[in-house]
Amino acid sequence: MRQLAVELERNCQTAACARRARGSAEGRPTYAVRRWRTVTLVRVSELQGSIEQFLRLLWQGKGTDLHLSVDVPAMGRFDGDLRPIAAETTIDESHMQSIIAQLLNPDQLARYERDLDVDFALTWHDVARLRGNAFRQRGLPSIALRIIPREIPSFDELGLNSKVREFSTLQQGLVLFTGPTGSGKSTSMAAMIASINATRRCHIITIEDPIEYVHANNMAVVNQREIGLDALSFERALRSALREDPDVVLVGEMRDPESIAITLTLAETGHLVLSSLHTNDASQTLDRIVDSFSAERQGQIRLQLASVLRGVVAQRLVPHKSGSGRVAAFEVLVATQAVSNLVREGKTRQLRNAMQMGIADGNQTLEMDLNRLVAANVVSYESAVAHAFVPQEVTRPTAAVA
Repeated sequence: MRQLAVELERNCQTAACARRARGSAEGRPTYAVRRWRTVTLVRVSELQGSIEQFLRLLWQGKGTDLHLSVDVPAMGRFDGDLRPIAAETTIDESHMQSIIAQLLNPDQLARYERDLDVDFALTWHDVARLRGNAFRQRGLPSIALRIIPREIPSFDELGLNSKVREFSTLQQGLVLFTGPTGSGKSTSMAAMIASINATRRCHIITIEDPIEYVHANNMAVVNQREIGLDALSFERALRSALREDPDVVLVGEMRDPESIAITLTLAETGHLVLSSLHTNDASQTLDRIVDSFSAERQGQIRLQLASVLRGVVAQRLVPHKSGSGRVAAFEVLVATQAVSNLVREGKTRQLRNAMQMGIADGNQTLEMDLNRLVAANVVSYESAVAHAFVPQEVTRPTAAVA
């Protein structure tokens, strides 16, 4: 805890010096993304009391999520599992209301009281972003917070293979990242944007709800729009993006037919588009997109999707064999001519066969990557089987011969 406090104090002092030295437009706070660059944000948090303590414990333990409910201990997610952070301490309703008052601005608080839930995001001590949701359950207030480190992991740190890295060099088309909540989709997309930002002179627009990773201009110009703060809806922000001269567009999530249709149009008109869906694998992802539309539109959507799709990356986080941390496993679908034909004809059930036959093009099933991790002694055979789509395709390691 002492080491964490020193790190937090150092980061806060550095950011404060940067703000005093540079100032910020209209007196708004800034976020030190790089030593020589700052990004203006709406709010930088300075939390007090137990919420600050809970976040420090979560950060120190390398946790990802914080769950707060009335009359139960604060719970943190560590290596995918929920555990008590301070088992001896419970939170009463008035205490929870005071925490919510710290986390939400007046507009968000009014929406929470009106709608009974609200999404929000803020910066914590210039070392991380907090993405949260305040909601009510059983008539009482609750909070779920995700902590997102400021530094964006590299491709190597994430374990992204060479084909996925190549997607960041594309000039146009659609690349989709899929997986369950908490599987690292946002982090993988942030790494892609960071790579483009470091290597291309282009205009990047991100449309997110809320903004998670903050990108400072490097070689590229990066504009980040948050739904509710900078735009009224994904649909409106996407339509606006068509007139904002983008080269690369990140769409945080494809949520409804309108936003999906405009996303496809952006990819169709010469832009590189990155987006995500909460689906399990490549074939389910493409089915979800097509099935979002009425029957009479599905044929046209298949044609568009087949023409713009460049790849689908489905990912899972699997417990490390050491018992500490998790490692990502990836399924990668590369949109070869054969794959595009299957998408056009609606034969998504055959995509798995296409991946198995197209290894030379960079395709891989999740089970192929899990077998690699098992062979490298990174994850256990049992964990690999538990996370596989087709468990029988996970190969049990052979015992070493003495």
